[in-house]
Amino acid sequence: MVKKLLIGGVAALVLLGAATGIYYWQASKPIEKRGSEKVEFDDSEAPSGEQKPKRIETPWPTYGYDNQRRKVSPYDHRPPFTRRWSLDAKDTLEFPPTTGYGNVYLAQQKGLFFAVNAKTGKPAFKVKNFKRCAASSPTLHKGTVYQAYMDFVECGENDPNPTGFLIAMDARTGKEKWRKKGLPIESSPLIENGVAYYGSWDNKVHALRLRDRKEIWAYDTGERVNTSPAYSKGRIFVANQAGSVYALDARTGKLDWEATSASSPLGAREFFYATPVVAYGRVYIGNSDGTMFAFGAKSGKVLWARPLGTYIYASAAVYERKVFALDAATGDTKWSKELDSAVHSSPVVMGGLVYTAACSSCGSEAARYVKMGTKDLTVALDAESGKEVWRFPNGKYASPVIADEDRVYLTGRSSLYGLDPQQAVGQRKAASIQDPPRKKRRRRGR
Repeated sequence: MVKKLLIGGVAALVLLGAATGIYYWQASKPIEKRGSEKVEFDDSEAPSGEQKPKRIETPWPTYGYDNQRRKVSPYDHRPPFTRRWSLDAKDTLEFPPTTGYGNVYLAQQKGLFFAVNAKTGKPAFKVKNFKRCAASSPTLHKGTVYQAYMDFVECGENDPNPTGFLIAMDARTGKEKWRKKGLPIESSPLIENGVAYYGSWDNKVHALRLRDRKEIWAYDTGERVNTSPAYSKGRIFVANQAGSVYALDARTGKLDWEATSASSPLGAREFFYATPVVAYGRVYIGNSDGTMFAFGAKSGKVLWARPLGTYIYASAAVYERKVFALDAATGDTKWSKELDSAVHSSPVVMGGLVYTAACSSCGSEAARYVKMGTKDLTVALDAESGKEVWRFPNGKYASPVIADEDRVYLTGRSSLYGLDPQQAVGQRKAASIQDPPRKKRRRRGR
């Protein structure tokens, strides 16, 4: 009898353990929800598409091209490309450059800052060495380039008192105008209506008025803010390392709503490192647990959530009702493409193609499975079908391409390339052919 009771007790423990395991799995698995275009979906807030603008001073002024961070190029350049120049940045390039005032501006991960002539690749001013980590893109505004920095080259991750700053430099000379000191900053600065918005390791989102460098507000999220803020209709959208997304009044810093990636009684999901993207009246952002979310920009409600597998560190690109490559309204898969190795870069849409990069070594120490490969590369995929159209043998973390009216600038693992579209090359050749022939000089007789 005792033996039977003992066996029964063991069986009960096994069942309890199994039940606990099932509950834990159910309670902690990523949320999955299908969306609808009938709920908080606004077609009037679609990216504007590819309409080549007139020549302007800052053709690509900030990370993601615009303040909604949509990553849709207004320039219709398409491959194949001809390499005009290249720059060896000496170390990893984690974020893409920006371009304006005839230059391309780029922050290297270990503290070097480059400004090169967009046409020639030659230095626009002397390379600067801040000897600090950089994990963000420069932002250009009214003749000034703004760049965020973290702690000294170990980045401050294990430093009990890490420091950082936001620096403003003259865009033509590189001369320092001012710097705002604080804790490390990984945000690419967002500038709207003369105010710079950025997140910091001090857990806050900061709003700094540029004309007098006065902080007009700071909102404490309770955890590090590594993401870059996005802006739409008077609100700042940003996420933090605790797995929360915030909508803040851009003028006052007042909280409009807070949403969490939590989907269960077991608490918050994992952290957000990706920058939010605003389009169609929604906020699109990937979580490090592998779930892509669409939140209502007005309500903060989860409109859809789609588990995609392993980590999502990259910010999305939104174009023609797609969040690449999911349906922007429902979250359904439109198409998928497996690359040679892990994808950590944010896509960019240009000329009907989606550009992204694959990294051979990214995720080598990750806790989850990440596809390892032998090649770093950048690929261009047809935005409608996902079919590969072009590839380039370099790439890593960074959103792979930006552009201006004349050319494309591609970010590799530690190199930057200035690429001429074939169309532009053809136009130059045609122009040279059409130039009136020079009169032959007669040789004088003896």
